[in-house]
Amino acid sequence: MKFRYAMVCSSNQNRSMEAHSLLKKQGFDVSSYGTGAHVKLPGPSLREPNVYEFGTPYKHMFDDLRRKDPDLDCSVDLLLIYKRNGILPMLKRNSSVKTAPQRWQDNAADGSFDVVFTFEEKVFDMVVEGNSDDYYLTPSESFLPQRYLHNRDHALMKTVLVINLEVKDNHDEAAIGARLALDLCQEIEATESWEDSIDDVLSGFEKQHRRKLLYSISYY
Repeated sequence: MKFRYAMVCSSNQNRSMEAHSLLKKQGFDVSSYGTGAHVKLPGPSLREPNVYEFGTPYKHMFDDLRRKDPDLDCSVDLLLIYKRNGILPMLKRNSSVKTAPQRWQDNAADGSFDVVFTFEEKVFDMVVEGNSDDYYLTPSESFLPQRYLHNRDHALMKTVLVINLEVKDNHDEAAIGARLALDLCQEIEATESWEDSIDDVLSGFEKQHRRKLLYSISYY
């Protein structure tokens, strides 16, 4: 493969990892990240998510959820819920792809990418320019060279294409989104230089799949 790809969602759990897993199986040079302050997974209720730090191994999350005590609420069997809503299978899949969720803002050591996919507009905005999640960052993070693509020194002057493909954060839609991302990556790989043909590639994709895309071009 000619290009390096990054898949980015909020928690590096569902949408980005579904795409990471599929592209990896197809031989792409791909990584994945999240942009949130923490990793959040569904809990007993909307007000009680399971929250972990980035870098916490997927296996630890899997084991932690399996240990959740159903006696905390006699009307709720948490383990059954996590199996039925796909959280445990998702974590098991994730652990087969890589060790732990990674944060986009902390990925400078991973080097540059040619193409970055996001699956939600607010994540796209965070990758390109940053947003209100700044308030969760420590002062030292403000100077990370990889933090935002538009708001940093472009030392390498290497182009990077950022594409947003809007995908709902559920397992069925993540699977569909991953296949669409794969299709688009294959289209990009087939070009001699994506800089010369990206408008035609994205326009053709939108017409074929009836999906609206956002994109931005920046530099490393």
